Amino acid sequence: MSATLRWQLDMTAVSAISHRGEHSATTTTLFRREKILQPDGSAAQVPIVSGNSFRGSLRRIGEELLRDTLGYEGLLRLSAAHTLRNGGSLTKVTGDPLSGQRLQRLRELNPQISVFGGSGGGRMIDGCLRVGKVIPHVLETDHLMTRPAAGRAVLSHFDTMALERYSRFDDSTDHDFPDVIRTGEGHANGSALMRYEIETLPAGTRFESFLRLDRATAFDISFFSDVVATFVNSGTIGGRTAIGHGLVHTTFERLLVAGVEPQPLDWRSHLVEHRDEALAVMECLT
Repeated sequence: MSATLRWQLDMTAVSAISHRGEHSATTTTLFRREKILQPDGSAAQVPIVSGNSFRGSLRRIGEELLRDTLGYEGLLRLSAAHTLRNGGSLTKVTGDPLSGQRLQRLRELNPQISVFGGSGGGRMIDGCLRVGKVIPHVLETDHLMTRPAAGRAVLSHFDTMALERYSRFDDSTDHDFPDVIRTGEGHANGSALMRYEIETLPAGTRFESFLRLDRATAFDISFFSDVVATFVNSGTIGGRTAIGHGLVHTTFERLLVAGVEPQPLDWRSHLVEHRDEALAVMECLT
Protein backbone atom coordinates (compact mmCIF):
# COMPACT_ATOMS: atom_id res chain seq x y z
CA MET A 1 0.00 0.00 0.00
CA SER A 2 1.30 3.45 -0.92
CA ALA A 3 1.55 6.55 1.27
CA THR A 4 2.22 10.26 0.82
CA LEU A 5 4.66 11.85 3.25
CA ARG A 6 6.07 15.33 3.71
CA TRP A 7 9.27 16.46 5.42
CA GLN A 8 9.17 20.09 6.56
CA LEU A 9 12.81 21.21 6.77
CA ASP A 10 14.34 23.91 8.92
CA MET A 11 17.98 24.70 8.04
CA THR A 12 20.53 27.02 9.58
CA ALA A 13 23.69 27.87 7.67
CA VAL A 14 26.84 26.73 9.48
CA SER A 15 29.07 28.24 6.80
CA ALA A 16 28.45 30.79 4.05
CA ILE A 17 25.96 29.71 1.37
CA SER A 18 26.69 30.54 -2.27
CA HIS A 19 24.64 29.80 -5.37
CA ARG A 20 25.69 31.27 -8.68
CA GLY A 21 23.09 33.20 -10.64
CA GLU A 22 22.81 33.78 -14.37
CA HIS A 23 25.02 36.86 -14.39
CA SER A 24 28.48 37.54 -13.05
CA ALA A 25 30.04 40.99 -12.90
CA THR A 26 33.66 40.44 -13.95
CA THR A 27 35.40 38.83 -10.95
CA THR A 28 32.31 39.11 -8.70
CA THR A 29 29.95 36.10 -8.64
CA LEU A 30 26.40 37.16 -7.80
CA PHE A 31 23.90 35.03 -5.89
CA ARG A 32 20.94 33.55 -7.80
CA ARG A 33 17.76 35.59 -7.24
CA GLU A 34 14.02 35.20 -7.74
CA LYS A 35 11.18 37.69 -7.74
CA ILE A 36 9.03 37.51 -4.58
CA LEU A 37 5.75 39.44 -4.34
CA GLN A 38 5.41 41.43 -1.13
CA PRO A 39 2.27 41.88 0.99
CA ASP A 40 1.89 45.45 -0.32
CA GLY A 41 1.92 44.25 -3.94
CA SER A 42 5.48 45.28 -4.74
CA ALA A 43 8.15 42.83 -5.90
CA ALA A 44 11.63 42.11 -4.55
CA GLN A 45 14.52 40.14 -6.02
CA VAL A 46 15.49 37.74 -3.24
CA PRO A 47 18.44 35.26 -3.07
CA ILE A 48 17.05 31.71 -3.14
CA VAL A 49 18.71 28.30 -3.55
CA SER A 50 16.91 26.55 -6.40
CA GLY A 51 14.97 23.34 -5.95
CA ASN A 52 16.96 21.88 -8.82
CA SER A 53 20.22 22.38 -6.92
CA PHE A 54 18.77 20.91 -3.72
CA ARG A 55 17.31 17.95 -5.59
CA GLY A 56 20.68 17.31 -7.22
CA SER A 57 22.37 17.14 -3.82
CA LEU A 58 19.81 14.60 -2.61
CA ARG A 59 20.08 12.59 -5.84
CA ARG A 60 23.83 12.23 -5.44
CA ILE A 61 23.38 11.03 -1.87
CA GLY A 62 20.84 8.45 -3.06
CA GLU A 63 23.13 7.21 -5.82
CA GLU A 64 26.01 6.73 -3.38
CA LEU A 65 23.78 4.77 -0.98
CA LEU A 66 22.61 2.57 -3.86
CA ARG A 67 26.15 2.07 -5.18
CA ASP A 68 27.48 1.09 -1.75
CA THR A 69 24.66 -1.44 -1.37
CA LEU A 70 24.80 -3.08 -4.81
CA GLY A 71 28.52 -2.62 -5.50
CA TYR A 72 27.96 -1.80 -9.17
CA GLU A 73 30.96 0.49 -9.61
CA GLY A 74 32.61 -0.37 -12.94
CA LEU A 75 29.76 -2.68 -13.95
CA LEU A 76 27.28 -0.22 -15.51
CA ARG A 77 27.25 1.41 -18.90
CA LEU A 78 27.95 5.13 -18.86
CA SER A 79 24.38 6.10 -19.83
CA ALA A 80 22.89 4.07 -16.95
CA ALA A 81 25.38 5.51 -14.44
CA HIS A 82 24.63 9.01 -15.72
CA THR A 83 20.89 8.47 -15.22
CA LEU A 84 21.39 7.32 -11.64
CA ARG A 85 23.82 10.08 -10.72
CA ASN A 86 22.59 13.14 -12.63
CA GLY A 87 19.22 12.26 -14.13
CA GLY A 88 20.51 11.26 -17.57
CA SER A 89 19.51 12.68 -20.94
CA LEU A 90 16.78 11.73 -23.37
CA THR A 91 18.20 9.83 -26.36
CA LYS A 92 16.87 7.54 -29.06
CA VAL A 93 17.01 3.77 -28.50
CA THR A 94 17.14 1.03 -31.08
CA GLY A 95 14.40 -1.09 -29.51
CA ASP A 96 11.10 -0.25 -27.85
CA PRO A 97 11.17 2.53 -25.25
CA LEU A 98 11.09 1.44 -21.64
CA SER A 99 7.50 0.88 -20.51
CA GLY A 100 5.02 -1.56 -19.00
CA GLN A 101 6.30 -4.46 -16.95
CA ARG A 102 9.97 -3.64 -17.53
CA LEU A 103 9.48 -0.14 -16.14
CA GLN A 104 7.50 -1.46 -13.19
CA ARG A 105 10.21 -3.99 -12.33
CA LEU A 106 12.89 -1.29 -12.61
CA ARG A 107 11.03 0.83 -10.06
CA GLU A 108 10.60 -2.18 -7.76
CA LEU A 109 14.34 -2.96 -7.78
CA ASN A 110 15.81 0.54 -8.05
CA PRO A 111 14.55 3.03 -5.45
CA GLN A 112 16.85 5.71 -6.88
CA ILE A 113 14.79 5.71 -10.09
CA SER A 114 11.47 5.24 -8.32
CA VAL A 115 12.11 8.23 -6.06
CA PHE A 116 14.09 10.65 -8.26
CA GLY A 117 13.09 9.55 -11.76
CA GLY A 118 15.34 10.36 -14.71
CA SER A 119 15.82 9.97 -18.45
CA GLY A 120 16.69 6.52 -19.76
CA GLY A 121 15.50 3.74 -21.98
CA GLY A 122 14.19 6.25 -24.52
CA ARG A 123 11.76 7.99 -22.16
CA MET A 124 11.36 10.35 -19.25
CA ILE A 125 10.73 8.42 -16.02
CA ASP A 126 8.71 10.19 -13.35
CA GLY A 127 9.82 9.96 -9.73
CA CYS A 128 7.59 10.31 -6.69
CA LEU A 129 9.74 13.01 -5.03
CA ARG A 130 8.80 16.70 -4.96
CA VAL A 131 11.48 19.13 -3.70
CA GLY A 132 10.93 22.67 -2.48
CA LYS A 133 13.20 25.63 -3.04
CA VAL A 134 15.46 26.58 -0.14
CA ILE A 135 14.11 29.98 0.96
CA PRO A 136 16.06 32.17 3.40
CA HIS A 137 14.17 33.82 6.25
CA VAL A 138 14.70 37.49 5.45
CA LEU A 139 12.37 40.47 5.68
CA GLU A 140 11.19 40.01 2.08
CA THR A 141 10.20 36.35 2.70
CA ASP A 142 8.91 36.66 6.27
CA HIS A 143 5.28 36.36 5.09
CA LEU A 144 6.10 33.02 3.41
CA MET A 145 7.69 31.31 6.41
CA THR A 146 5.80 28.63 8.35
CA ARG A 147 7.70 29.27 11.60
CA PRO A 148 8.16 32.59 13.43
CA ALA A 149 11.54 34.22 13.96
CA ALA A 150 11.51 33.27 17.67
CA GLY A 151 12.09 36.79 18.95
CA ARG A 152 15.11 37.63 16.78
CA ALA A 153 15.16 40.51 14.32
CA VAL A 154 14.49 39.67 10.69
CA LEU A 155 16.79 41.64 8.40
CA SER A 156 16.30 42.63 4.81
CA HIS A 157 18.32 40.61 2.31
CA PHE A 158 20.20 43.85 1.54
CA ASP A 159 21.55 43.79 5.11
CA THR A 160 22.02 40.01 5.16
CA MET A 161 24.05 39.44 2.00
CA ALA A 162 27.84 39.41 2.26
CA LEU A 163 30.78 39.49 -0.14
CA GLU A 164 33.42 36.85 0.54
CA ARG A 165 36.79 37.67 -0.98
CA TYR A 166 39.53 35.27 -1.97
CA SER A 167 42.58 35.29 -4.21
CA ARG A 168 44.27 32.99 -6.67
CA PHE A 169 48.01 33.04 -7.30
CA ASP A 170 49.93 31.74 -10.33
CA ASP A 171 52.75 29.62 -8.89
CA SER A 172 54.53 29.42 -12.25
CA THR A 173 56.30 32.67 -11.37
CA ASP A 174 57.94 31.09 -8.30
CA HIS A 175 61.64 30.28 -8.64
CA ASP A 176 61.15 26.68 -7.49
CA PHE A 177 58.18 25.91 -9.78
CA PRO A 178 58.95 23.14 -12.35
CA ASP A 179 60.12 24.46 -15.69
CA VAL A 180 57.28 25.29 -18.08
CA ILE A 181 57.21 26.39 -21.68
CA ARG A 182 57.24 30.18 -21.81
CA THR A 183 54.94 31.64 -24.45
CA GLY A 184 55.45 35.27 -23.65
CA GLU A 185 51.97 35.51 -22.16
CA GLY A 186 50.88 35.79 -18.56
CA HIS A 187 52.45 37.74 -15.75
CA ALA A 188 56.16 37.21 -16.21
CA ASN A 189 56.94 40.85 -15.37
CA GLY A 190 54.09 41.59 -12.99
CA SER A 191 51.91 40.27 -10.21
CA ALA A 192 49.96 37.06 -10.92
CA LEU A 193 47.61 37.61 -7.99
CA MET A 194 43.91 37.63 -8.93
CA ARG A 195 41.21 38.69 -6.45
CA TYR A 196 37.65 37.40 -6.60
CA GLU A 197 34.41 38.02 -4.74
CA ILE A 198 31.48 35.68 -4.06
CA GLU A 199 28.11 36.99 -2.92
CA THR A 200 26.88 34.80 -0.07
CA LEU A 201 24.26 34.35 2.59
CA PRO A 202 26.31 34.25 5.80
CA ALA A 203 26.51 31.60 8.50
CA GLY A 204 23.54 31.86 10.83
CA THR A 205 20.98 32.45 8.05
CA ARG A 206 17.85 30.37 8.56
CA PHE A 207 16.13 28.60 5.64
CA GLU A 208 12.92 26.64 5.08
CA SER A 209 12.17 23.98 2.48
CA PHE A 210 10.17 20.77 2.10
CA LEU A 211 10.38 17.27 0.63
CA ARG A 212 7.34 15.23 -0.38
CA LEU A 213 6.91 11.64 -1.58
CA ASP A 214 3.65 11.17 -3.47
CA ARG A 215 2.07 7.69 -3.34
CA ALA A 216 5.36 6.04 -2.48
CA THR A 217 5.83 2.39 -1.57
CA ALA A 218 7.31 1.23 1.73
CA PHE A 219 10.48 0.37 -0.24
CA ASP A 220 10.74 3.94 -1.58
CA ILE A 221 10.04 5.47 1.84
CA SER A 222 12.65 3.32 3.59
CA PHE A 223 15.28 4.29 0.99
CA PHE A 224 14.45 7.98 0.99
CA SER A 225 14.38 8.13 4.78
CA ASP A 226 18.05 7.10 4.70
CA VAL A 227 18.73 9.78 2.07
CA VAL A 228 17.20 12.42 4.37
CA ALA A 229 19.13 11.09 7.38
CA THR A 230 22.40 11.28 5.42
CA PHE A 231 21.64 14.82 4.31
CA VAL A 232 20.91 15.85 7.91
CA ASN A 233 24.24 14.37 9.02
CA SER A 234 26.50 15.63 6.24
CA GLY A 235 24.51 17.28 3.44
CA THR A 236 25.25 20.63 1.81
CA ILE A 237 23.31 23.15 -0.25
CA GLY A 238 24.42 25.55 -2.96
CA GLY A 239 27.84 25.61 -4.60
CA ARG A 240 31.54 25.93 -3.79
CA THR A 241 31.43 23.17 -1.20
CA ALA A 242 35.08 22.36 -1.96
CA ILE A 243 36.12 25.61 -0.25
CA GLY A 244 33.83 25.23 2.75
CA HIS A 245 30.55 26.72 1.58
CA GLY A 246 27.13 25.14 1.95
CA LEU A 247 27.23 23.51 5.40
CA VAL A 248 23.86 23.48 7.14
CA HIS A 249 22.35 22.23 10.37
CA THR A 250 19.00 20.65 9.52
CA THR A 251 15.98 19.57 11.54
CA PHE A 252 12.70 18.32 10.15
CA GLU A 253 9.15 17.32 10.94
CA ARG A 254 7.85 14.25 9.10
CA LEU A 255 4.11 14.19 8.36
CA LEU A 256 1.87 11.48 6.95
CA VAL A 257 -0.32 13.25 4.38
CA ALA A 258 -2.27 10.32 2.92
CA GLY A 259 -2.39 6.54 3.12
CA VAL A 260 -1.18 4.32 5.93
CA GLU A 261 2.11 4.60 7.82
CA PRO A 262 4.35 1.93 6.22
CA GLN A 263 5.85 -0.93 8.18
CA PRO A 264 9.64 -0.75 8.74
CA LEU A 265 11.54 -2.25 5.81
CA ASP A 266 15.25 -2.93 5.29
CA TRP A 267 15.71 -1.81 1.68
CA ARG A 268 19.39 -2.79 1.68
CA SER A 269 18.75 -6.44 2.56
CA HIS A 270 16.04 -6.62 -0.10
CA LEU A 271 18.37 -5.28 -2.80
CA VAL A 272 21.29 -7.50 -1.76
CA GLU A 273 18.97 -10.52 -1.98
CA HIS A 274 17.96 -9.54 -5.54
CA ARG A 275 21.32 -8.07 -6.58
CA ASP A 276 21.73 -9.92 -9.88
CA GLU A 277 18.26 -8.99 -11.08
CA ALA A 278 18.68 -5.40 -9.85
CA LEU A 279 21.86 -5.05 -11.91
CA ALA A 280 20.30 -6.69 -14.96
CA VAL A 281 17.22 -4.49 -14.91
CA MET A 282 19.39 -1.34 -14.97
CA GLU A 283 20.36 -2.30 -18.52
CA CYS A 284 16.91 -0.97 -19.44
CA LEU A 285 18.27 2.53 -18.84
CA THR A 286 20.70 2.32 -21.78
